[in-house]
Amino acid sequence: MKSTEQWGSRAGFILAALGSAIGLGNIWRYPYVAYENGGGAFLLPYFIALLTAGIPILLLEYSLGHKYRASAPLSYRRLSKKWEWIGWWQVFIAFVIVSYYMVIIGWALSYTYFSVGSQWGQNTEDFFYSYLGTTSEFWSIGGIEKNVVVPLLLVWIVVYLILLRGAKKGIEAASKILLPILAIAMIAITIRGVTLPGATEGLNVLLKPDFAALADPKVWVAAYGQVFFSLSIGMAIMITYSSYLPKKSDLANGSLIAGLGNASFEFMASLGIFSALGFLATQQGVAVDEVVASGIGLAFVVLPNIINEFPGFNSLFGVLFFGTLVFAGITSAISLLETGIAALKDKLDVSRTAAVNWVCGGAALLSLLYATKGGIRYLDTVDHFINNYGLLIAGFMEVLALSWFVKKLINLKGHINDVSDIRIGSWWNISLKWITPVVLIWMMVLNLKDELAAPYEDYPISGLIAMGWGLALALVVIAFILQATKWQDDEFLVSEQKES
Repeated sequence: MKSTEQWGSRAGFILAALGSAIGLGNIWRYPYVAYENGGGAFLLPYFIALLTAGIPILLLEYSLGHKYRASAPLSYRRLSKKWEWIGWWQVFIAFVIVSYYMVIIGWALSYTYFSVGSQWGQNTEDFFYSYLGTTSEFWSIGGIEKNVVVPLLLVWIVVYLILLRGAKKGIEAASKILLPILAIAMIAITIRGVTLPGATEGLNVLLKPDFAALADPKVWVAAYGQVFFSLSIGMAIMITYSSYLPKKSDLANGSLIAGLGNASFEFMASLGIFSALGFLATQQGVAVDEVVASGIGLAFVVLPNIINEFPGFNSLFGVLFFGTLVFAGITSAISLLETGIAALKDKLDVSRTAAVNWVCGGAALLSLLYATKGGIRYLDTVDHFINNYGLLIAGFMEVLALSWFVKKLINLKGHINDVSDIRIGSWWNISLKWITPVVLIWMMVLNLKDELAAPYEDYPISGLIAMGWGLALALVVIAFILQATKWQDDEFLVSEQKES
């Protein structure tokens, strides 16, 4: 019988799952989303979304991987041979995401070095785009930017070496080191942030509840979107990770720890970030809403500007913050890559080393596109379409397939309750069969409405088709092609199905 990976301990699995969930988005996405959607009042729809979508889908993916003991494509195949393509679709979504995610980790690694002596100077925005060597036109690729590609290769080497060692000796061992460091660093950043002059101004903006905002459907959609994006669901990760668990593992407890742990980290990060924004606003004599930003702008333009204004220990805080981004990014990147490695091992019956070489090699080659002088526009376009359409639709199809077509929710719930101390009830079925699909459809409708109103970021239509709609569609086509491809070890496939 084919050997499979296995975690060394339950704690190792939980740390790996938390490492996957806690990524760059927790640090720079959640604070801005909460600020824009009711401040302190956003916590109510956020936790409702966590309980009715986040944790239920986590449990769904845990049960799928744990019951069928395989990668995402093979787990779907054992569930029903008609739905194998969903597993491949999710694997390729993870593959595309990690290809540009690694570039952002490379930026963070560079900025960890730039923090020493605040090498970015006073005009942090000009420095960032100069560092990227950004061209002026969308289709002006401009060649490889060495400032970007060197740290990118360093990050790839670290991630590759971790993955070569497997689940227990590689991913679990790395998570046991990186997660505690990540937590300590974030606590230090938050403590430093809340003790800065003007910190209360930022905290008031973040935490002051605007309960009127709760009447806006977009606020609730934003809450579900944040939970969906930040928990690493819909990307085959948790199916893969849970397949490495022993047969007797508490799935319900594990999903609660992962879901609540991720939420706690996001909230703590938002306190540190908005305290720092309050400090910057006070130093510049402006309102907090004049210095707040989201995403890449917050991390690589606004935060360096804040560090410039610090009364002391500027370099230390910079190294701490950007080092935190690097660690958070690496733990997420290895989980994104592991989905493809496990799938390739199952489908082609190859060794782990061969699978790591193919998956990491392919993703590394693709990541070079984003290391060009025009790379930031390609990264922005791919990220927008993959997250707002590819990931959402794949998650919707996952829930739809298991809830309405294969109708395995009762069976999977029984499996969860058989191995868990905490028993789950009808709320799980109701959430997955009704609440989650309706919310995901509404999210996609709102996204499409915005898309049709104007071209994203005024990029040329040719670029949006090639790197947006075209890429999203291509992943689905490739998924169906792989479903039609013969499994190399049919005897293993059949025998394992019987055992399931």
